[in-house]
Amino acid sequence: MKTTEKMDVFKKKRLNSLLLILIIGGIYWFFANHLNFNLGSAVIQIPSGFMWLGENFIPNPETTTTTFILNIITTLLRTLIMAVAATTVAAAFALIAAVFGSQKTGIHWTIIYVVRMIAMVFRNIPLIAWSMILLFSFRQNEFTGFLALFFGTFGYLTRTFTEVIDESSDGVLEALKATGATYFHVVFQGVFPMISSQLVSWVLFMIESNVREATLVGILTGTGIGMLFNFFFASFRYPMAGMVLLFIIITVIALEMLSNKLRRLII
Repeated sequence: MKTTEKMDVFKKKRLNSLLLILIIGGIYWFFANHLNFNLGSAVIQIPSGFMWLGENFIPNPETTTTTFILNIITTLLRTLIMAVAATTVAAAFALIAAVFGSQKTGIHWTIIYVVRMIAMVFRNIPLIAWSMILLFSFRQNEFTGFLALFFGTFGYLTRTFTEVIDESSDGVLEALKATGATYFHVVFQGVFPMISSQLVSWVLFMIESNVREATLVGILTGTGIGMLFNFFFASFRYPMAGMVLLFIIITVIALEMLSNKLRRLII
């Protein structure tokens, strides 16, 4: 009887897997047919696309001059500073919002609800949309890029910090409350010490992510390393655009390695 039940379970799983594959295949067929997308021709064109990149984006002697490289490094440092500043400021505001939005540290359910709704709105507006909206208000400058990264990071970290606080241990908080600790004592001496390593880890992750996003923001807002890349690309100076791209890749990889190492030390 048990063997028969096991066979029925496996058969049901296979049928569910087959059904899922058919559904995904049907969705793909519908949209591909509607958009006239041919997967075969797209795959065939991939090698030629990489060959074009290799032929046109290879740096030449003009891109190795000291002046050009210093210009890239200076612009890249400004972009890096903007991304770090936006992330750290957003993290500070997100932590305050998360304290009031958490089920464990929230003062009243209405405040908890409002904070969570604000975080949801900020988080679900894409960074591209933030950049375009702010571009009309603040024009093309680094402050526009800063605000776009700030708003997106604030929404994401508020949600993350809220969940981290909600998942923290109840024992320490209850012990502090039992000794007559005030609300601020519970938050600063109970909650924050317990979750400090997780908070730092998330902030490091967002810095790493925002450095990558800052390039796209720069293209849209006309600032930073993104603007420099877009300038050379739009003017068909592909070797220079390739050198800018190379510096971006090296910076992102180095920052990711540093961030991972710091997270391992903290956790």
